[in-house]
Amino acid sequence: MLKKSPFYMVLRRELDRMVSRRLYFGVCIVLPLFCIFFMSTIFGSGQMENIPVAVVDQDNTSMSREIIRQVEAVPTFRVTRHYTDQETARHATQAKEIYGYLVIPNQFEADATAGRDATLSYYYHYALLSVGGEVRGAFETLLRTLSLAPVVVQATAMGLGENQITTFLLPVRSSSHPLFNPDLDYSVYLSNPFFFVFFQVIILLVTVYAIGSEIKFRTGDEWLEAARMNMFVAVVGKLLPYTIIFCIMSVFANYIMFGVMHIPFACGFWPLNLTAILFVVATQALAVFLFSLFPAIAIVISVVSMVGSLGATLCGVTFPVDSMYAPVHYASYLFPVRHFVEINQNLLYGDYGFPYTWVNVSSLFAFMLLALVLLPHLKTAILSHKYENIR
Repeated sequence: MLKKSPFYMVLRRELDRMVSRRLYFGVCIVLPLFCIFFMSTIFGSGQMENIPVAVVDQDNTSMSREIIRQVEAVPTFRVTRHYTDQETARHATQAKEIYGYLVIPNQFEADATAGRDATLSYYYHYALLSVGGEVRGAFETLLRTLSLAPVVVQATAMGLGENQITTFLLPVRSSSHPLFNPDLDYSVYLSNPFFFVFFQVIILLVTVYAIGSEIKFRTGDEWLEAARMNMFVAVVGKLLPYTIIFCIMSVFANYIMFGVMHIPFACGFWPLNLTAILFVVATQALAVFLFSLFPAIAIVISVVSMVGSLGATLCGVTFPVDSMYAPVHYASYLFPVRHFVEINQNLLYGDYGFPYTWVNVSSLFAFMLLALVLLPHLKTAILSHKYENIR
């Protein structure tokens, strides 16, 4: 009885198509595995170290050489160049040979020992925000220590103890406690969401191509006949093999990143995996919705590529969604990956649960409803045959 059901016929037909076209397996399995490997290794140790910088030493004194030694001792830096003029250092920064440089001006030692204003200037490539931020932070920490050095030397010569000097110079102490990522590890924050940002593009493209190939190769009538003209059965039966593969890849990605890489997370694996599965189905639903609006594979491939790129920009990984202009902020709700990132971050960093993410969860289910609403339009487009000649 099962073998004669429309759902089974459509499912069996799609499995035969997948086996006969190895490209399907390459895109559905090999490409996601590559993304998992890529995202789990791209950030290395998770921290920026050995960033090439330079020193412009215009003083050439024992004090300037001591400052250079202290710069070289900073783990974030690797001093690769020494210059005597700022213009050369600026050109090197522009060419990305270095990402920042410290300027020790002429007469610096004489001014510092005489109690006159002695300024150390640093410059960094801030068009590259992440690298520039690291360079700036390391320079600020280093120069904060260097600025106190002359006072410490004089206080020590006056016979003051280390505790007295510390209390005098730093009467108010600060205590830094980075929450959720105490090691300041880039991989903790970026590996998981970046994988799913790339993965959404794969899901969108595979889904629209799987449906669009029926129109491209003029097999739409055969597909609908196998489903006995039931469009819901036709779509679900066709996409189910891909859904299963994508869900397995999502669960495997979570295992690699949180089980093997030991990225810290506050919730268990079940909430993460259920969220990933919901994301896969919602993204497929978005692809069905878009194909129903543009039922020509030549057009819809461009559309979903643009949607995937916009989703990556508006998902909130690289820039807070709440800080975007209001129209852009509301437009971000049109992308499943934006809701996925919101749910995932709530689960990872606080395990806040459904009451804090019900809007995002409901939005992911809403994508499925949108796809269902346009299924009659998709059926009409297939039976009309007017989109088969669009290349």
